[in-house]
Amino acid sequence: MPDSPLVPLASRLRDAVDGLTFGPPVDCTYNPLAYAWAPHRAYLNRFGAAPKRVVFLGMNPGPFGMAQVGVPFGEVAAVRDWMGINEPVDIPFPEHPKRPITGFACTRSEVSGRRLWGLFAEKFGAAENFFRDHFVLNYCPLVWMSATGANLTPDKLTAAEREAVDAPCREHLRAVLEHLRPTHAVGVGGFAEKQLASVTQAGDPWTVSTVLHPSPASPAANRGWAEAATKTLVKNGIWPE
Repeated sequence: MPDSPLVPLASRLRDAVDGLTFGPPVDCTYNPLAYAWAPHRAYLNRFGAAPKRVVFLGMNPGPFGMAQVGVPFGEVAAVRDWMGINEPVDIPFPEHPKRPITGFACTRSEVSGRRLWGLFAEKFGAAENFFRDHFVLNYCPLVWMSATGANLTPDKLTAAEREAVDAPCREHLRAVLEHLRPTHAVGVGGFAEKQLASVTQAGDPWTVSTVLHPSPASPAANRGWAEAATKTLVKNGIWPE
């Protein structure tokens, strides 16, 4: 079976960001589209058929999610048991000693992914039911770490570094949206909503909106993220009541 059209788009993004370099406070950079390409490709091929009615966009990989298994918000159990994806994962080079990549053997939970995929599984049942007209992707595939192994968000980069990252990421996002042709493009958090707005043009078929990010760093998300996200999606006419 031939690859989904999303696969060559992702490989182009992978190669475009792979050669970028970053100064302090960045000590180490991971590109899961390189070392975890096998599960990412499987995700695109299994669930990336166009069109989609709703596309959710995240920011960049979490250290115990996509950084480990190559799937956006990649809580290991959700990817392996719900989506049925369990492909080999290589080791990035250099590998930060405090951020080892163990792939599907990772025992740490990606809380954001557990909340996100948990809601979708509860509402839709089988993964195929959700992905029939929904899709989830990340804006940027890179993971940045400080010397201590702390996760760094894109706002910690210099302006020049951010622009070097943004150019291929925006190009990729626009290409994916043009292929999937959603009615709703939903940013998971304000950063993702901003990126969706930045690539949206007059006449595009999708409406940009946002839901609360499920990160445990968000006090609001810790007070019932699934309920809050569902309420927003219903209010915006994305999900039925």
